[in-house]
Amino acid sequence: MLNDMQIGVIESLWRFPVKSFQGEKLEQVEFDRYGILGDRAYALIDKETGKVVSAKSVKLYPDLLFCHAVYTQEPRAGEEIPSVRITLANGTSVDSDSEDIDQILSDYFKRAVMLARVAPDDFTIDQYHPDLGNLDPAGNRNISTEQKLGSALFQSMGVDSPLPPGSFMDVSPVSLVTSSSLNHLHELQPKTNFDVKRFRMNVVVKTTETGFIENTWVGKTLTIENNVSIVITKPDPRCVMTTLPQKGMPKDNNVLRTLVEHNRLDIMGSGKFPCAGVYALVGSPGVVKVNDKVELS
Repeated sequence: MLNDMQIGVIESLWRFPVKSFQGEKLEQVEFDRYGILGDRAYALIDKETGKVVSAKSVKLYPDLLFCHAVYTQEPRAGEEIPSVRITLANGTSVDSDSEDIDQILSDYFKRAVMLARVAPDDFTIDQYHPDLGNLDPAGNRNISTEQKLGSALFQSMGVDSPLPPGSFMDVSPVSLVTSSSLNHLHELQPKTNFDVKRFRMNVVVKTTETGFIENTWVGKTLTIENNVSIVITKPDPRCVMTTLPQKGMPKDNNVLRTLVEHNRLDIMGSGKFPCAGVYALVGSPGVVKVNDKVELS
């Protein structure tokens, strides 16, 4: 039985060593002040454009979500981030500290790329907006636009950044979704696969309530096993990545259509976006394990 403050337990934990690649499902992770150690620590940079490579560009890099990366050693606080072993969709495997890593990746993607540990000061991606109504408050449909992310985004907005310079995180150190939201989406559209891998979240909380319950958590704090705390800051707006094909899952625009119809939320006064899950900051760092209890205050 849950106590008055306990709202669930940790169902699963995810870390993504290389941005826009498949990641690691883990039994435990360590949080520092900037999120899960090793999360989005690496990314590809397009040498021609200088932009960070993202699956959101869709057309230039269609196979990113079929590539995989795992750490060769477990990252540790206060130590250099270890190398990763990358497995491409064609089965090629290469370590990030290999001398020919960039050439192997460039040959595979048919564009000159390099694997980087630090985001450019002007962190920019190309983002494709599907041809769906009410998806983008700016009205972009069936078009790619340039999008600043990371500390560059907050600098352009003239506000303090929750992310340090050089981070490959999009807008927040931590992302979280509940089993209630995933189950609710399946109830709304039973023929669509709302597997959590579509949403690329760090933390999945197993909950017993119904609906998009984490929408009500914004501004509140989650304490995990009386140890780690994370502060919920805002809903997580979703994009084309949730619709893209992955291993075992076809392309499906109904993922976004369902969110557009049932969970459009205002994001900091910038308009209503289709959302699933929430963003968070780390209040108190530490180790989190699957099945740890989660309290809300």
